[in-house]
Amino acid sequence: MRADEVLRTLSTPLNAPAYPQGPYRFTDREYLNITYRTDPDALRAVVPEPLRVPEPLVRFEVMRMPDVTGLGDYTESGQVVAVEHDGEPGEFNLAMYVDSLPAIASGRELSAYPKKLGAPRLYVDSDTLVGTLDYGSLRVATATMGYKHRPMDPDAARAELCVPTYMLKVVPGYDGRPRICELVRSRISDITVKGAWTGPARLQLHAHALAPLADLPVLEIVSASHVLTDLTLGRAEVVHDYLAA
Repeated sequence: MRADEVLRTLSTPLNAPAYPQGPYRFTDREYLNITYRTDPDALRAVVPEPLRVPEPLVRFEVMRMPDVTGLGDYTESGQVVAVEHDGEPGEFNLAMYVDSLPAIASGRELSAYPKKLGAPRLYVDSDTLVGTLDYGSLRVATATMGYKHRPMDPDAARAELCVPTYMLKVVPGYDGRPRICELVRSRISDITVKGAWTGPARLQLHAHALAPLADLPVLEIVSASHVLTDLTLGRAEVVHDYLAA
């Protein structure tokens, strides 16, 4: 393989890349979102500067993605934190647990999504929408919501999903020190809300050393939403370079 061909390679292995070129279009992407109030000191301990925590709010999400161009069918779950950057409201993507290698590899390499392997599920159990997350063989989160109890304003659902999202990209060099250490921002703009609902919800988190969702304890459920969408993820851009600073 010529050097110019190597430079055009998106991912390794060279003869079977881990994922294809994007952009990735999501059809019938389904969200279960539960926003809750947590311990403010615990939250500030995991949100990097220059982001600021205006309120101790966390959104636990489970996303079912049955049709993604190039990536296939998979599910994600994780926690995002309400933050501000230069006075603008947004969210910091703290952790994502994913059941797809191409989705993990492309998310980490092309952007800065904090993805690791997990086993999330989103399904309907009789009259209840259920989202679960297992890490290995252990349950670390169980979310429940009344199934389509009340319609939700589509504009409110769109606003919930389209806030700026901040992520931390850390790539070590061969000496173990950071080679890339950046705070990046992305935003969903190409989105169609196909349905949105709200209802009563509960969230239970279980302590785990390597999936520490319970380190941000549930003190109060603030809101819940169930949203069905088509969307394309926006590109990430650097907003702060820790090495340059």
